[in-house]
Amino acid sequence: MKRKLFWMAAGIAVLVVFPFVSNTVHTNLAVRLAIDALFAVSLNLLLSFTGLLSFGHALYFGVGAYSAALLLTHLEGIPVLAAALLSGVAAALVGLVLSPLLVRVRATAFAMLTLAFGQLMYVLCSKFRDVTGGEDGLMGWATPPMHVLGLFTWDLTTPMGIYFFAVGLSVLGILAMWYFTKTPMGSVMISIRDNQKRVDYLGYRVEMTKAVIFCFSGFFAGLAGAIYAIFNNLVSVGGVLDLIVSFQPLMAILVGGIGSFSGPVLGSGLLLLLEQVTQAYPEMARMISGIIFILVVMYLPGGAVWSWARLRAWWLKRVYLRKAMGGGA
Repeated sequence: MKRKLFWMAAGIAVLVVFPFVSNTVHTNLAVRLAIDALFAVSLNLLLSFTGLLSFGHALYFGVGAYSAALLLTHLEGIPVLAAALLSGVAAALVGLVLSPLLVRVRATAFAMLTLAFGQLMYVLCSKFRDVTGGEDGLMGWATPPMHVLGLFTWDLTTPMGIYFFAVGLSVLGILAMWYFTKTPMGSVMISIRDNQKRVDYLGYRVEMTKAVIFCFSGFFAGLAGAIYAIFNNLVSVGGVLDLIVSFQPLMAILVGGIGSFSGPVLGSGLLLLLEQVTQAYPEMARMISGIIFILVVMYLPGGAVWSWARLRAWWLKRVYLRKAMGGGA
C-alpha cells in the first residue's frame, strides 16, 4: 500500500512539474496524450470489461466536442468547467437514448449498430450547417479563464493553462473509471463479459447494467471531446466524428494491451510517439502504422502490457532457476 501511494505521489509530482521544465511543443503533446488516453479508457470499459466491441465510439466524442463548442459560443459567461461537464452529460444522454436498442444485441450486431449510429451523427452534423457549421465546423469562440477555488486563474489559451485543465480532468476521469471497475457494479460488468447468461440467471438486471455502462462510458468520451474542442478551439465533423476517430482508441487498446486498465493509456502514448516519428514522412505514415498494427495483432495479441508481463515472468523464472541450480551445487 505504501509503495502504491509512493508511486502515485511521484506520478502526480511529475505531472505538476512537467509544464515548467518542458517547451510548448511537448506541453501540447502531453495535452493530446491526456485527451487520447481518456477517450481510449472510456472505450476500454466497453471492450475489455464488458466484452462489447464498438466501431462508433466517436459518436460520444463528437457530441461532447460539439456541445462544448455550442455552449461556449452561445452562452456567454458560462464557466468553462461547467461547459465541459455538461458536454459529458450530453454524450451520456445520447448513450441513454440508444441503450434500449444497444443492450439487446451483442457481438457483430452491436459493432455494426454502433458504426451505423456514429455515421448517422456524422451525416446529421454535416447537413445541419446552421448549427454545426457543416464541413467547415465551429471555431473562434472565446474561451473564458478558469478560476480554481478562488485562488488561481488559468488562462486556457496558454499552453500551461490548458495543460493543467486537460491533464487534471483526464486523470480524475481515468481514476473514476478505475474505481468504477472495483465497485459491485464493476464486478457485474466483468461477469457479463465472461458469461452473460449466468449473470442473468443469478438475478442481475443485465440490460440495466449495460445501460449504466453506456452512459458512464459515453460521459467520459464526451468529456474527452469537450477538452479536445477547448484545446483546439475548432470542431469539425472530420476531426471528431470521422471513422478514423473511432478506430484510434481501438488501436490504442490493442497496441497497449486489451484486458488491462493501463493498456489504453500506454497504447495512446505509443501511437502518439509513432505519429511523431513518422511525421517526417507524411505520405508513408499510415502505411507504417498499418504494418505495425498488423505485426502487433499477429505476434503480440495481448499488446505491450501482455508482452511486458510475459517478459517479466520469463526473467523471474530464469533468475529462480539460476538460484536453484546454484543452491543444488
